[in-house]
Amino acid sequence: MTNIFYVENDAAHHSNFVFDIPQGHPCWLLVITKTPAQFWVDGKLKEYPPHCAVLFEPHQKIYYRASAGKYINDWIRFASDEPYVTETSLPYGKPFPLDDPEYCHKLFQLLVVENSFNKDYRESSIDCLLRTLFNKLLESYFQEEISPQHYNLLKLRAAIHNNPSHPWTISEMAKIISISPGYLQLIYKKLFGLSCMDDVIHSRIRLAKEYLRHDQYTVAEIADRCGYRNVEHFCRQFKQMTGSSPKKFHKRASNLTSGPADSEKVIL
Repeated sequence: MTNIFYVENDAAHHSNFVFDIPQGHPCWLLVITKTPAQFWVDGKLKEYPPHCAVLFEPHQKIYYRASAGKYINDWIRFASDEPYVTETSLPYGKPFPLDDPEYCHKLFQLLVVENSFNKDYRESSIDCLLRTLFNKLLESYFQEEISPQHYNLLKLRAAIHNNPSHPWTISEMAKIISISPGYLQLIYKKLFGLSCMDDVIHSRIRLAKEYLRHDQYTVAEIADRCGYRNVEHFCRQFKQMTGSSPKKFHKRASNLTSGPADSEKVIL
């Protein structure tokens, strides 16, 4: 069971902010920084960049302060006997960089909302959100490396997935995050496991599958809606990705009580 004593997102403090609790809290404290900050770690004050997370266990010394200018963070103080908290592999009192800070920030926003209202499924919702947050923290902690372009690449990928029909080019994508096209291709594949243009294609085919599961548009209309200016090119690329032509995919999907998952390869 988990009990939240207080949770806040985008908490803003002046440049002279200091948080000093020598004996710690009698409960857990999780802090996610949005600006640079200094933390007391291993007997000395250390500087950390923005987008770091730090988990303090009950009764652990807590000391952190603003580093330069305004200090902003998300934080939650809570009690829990759940194993995903009490037996976590996360370090105590040692900040580590976040893999996807925007995702974690959204979880904090939802935790604030759920904690503010006494609704029927409040406890269950809070538990799900907190479990997800701890999963994201573990993913971040065991991430091998977070490059200087990491957060820009996440935003670029989100833009691709949200708008796959845009006429994306490598040059345009590289310009968006102010790096060379060659370097973009190198670090994009290293981070996501596929090239940026392959990611565009995957996103377009995924969208095309969704259209084909319904009977609203012709193949030509779907091709256009997915960013293809040439229907033959769309059909050829769709078959390469799925093993089926768009028309056969649509026919098969129409005959099924539920369409195949996006990740499923349809072979006809």
